Amino acid sequence: MTNPTTEASGDQPVAPILYFGNSPEERQQGVRRLVDLFYDEMDQNPHFDRIRKLHPSDLTHSREKFYLFLSGWLGGPDLYTPQFGHPRLRMRHMPFPISSEDRDQWLLCMVNALRAMALPEKVIQGLMLSFFRTADFMRNRPDPEGSAKSLNTISIKGE
Repeated sequence: MTNPTTEASGDQPVAPILYFGNSPEERQQGVRRLVDLFYDEMDQNPHFDRIRKLHPSDLTHSREKFYLFLSGWLGGPDLYTPQFGHPRLRMRHMPFPISSEDRDQWLLCMVNALRAMALPEKVIQGLMLSFFRTADFMRNRPDPEGSAKSLNTISIKGE
């Protein structure tokens, strides 16, 4: 999986983590905040009960691993690999049944978390495109007959 980038005013690729704060410490706090907003949304919104059930009742370990992963994925320090090795995202998610509906619930949690951070909409759109590609790759179960099979019902543009 490639890391996301956004375009700065001069059309130069920029690591998204730069939008999370001015100093390295603020950026890491921003990543932590994103993770907390994401898991709070999943945990507290009954609409996301389906994917919440795929996680342990105590989300502490999930939050920490996601923070470590996102730090590097967003262009900050690689905190995940030294502790856990290569992420091997698809392999690590294989034990969990993930369909398009699960992917879409995950993406809705993420877009809600990103919007709560008040990042520029262009940054959110770029990140959501990268998150979609990654989340779609995690699907490992066929979609139930008659279910939504795409992201058509989710607006990543805030419409």
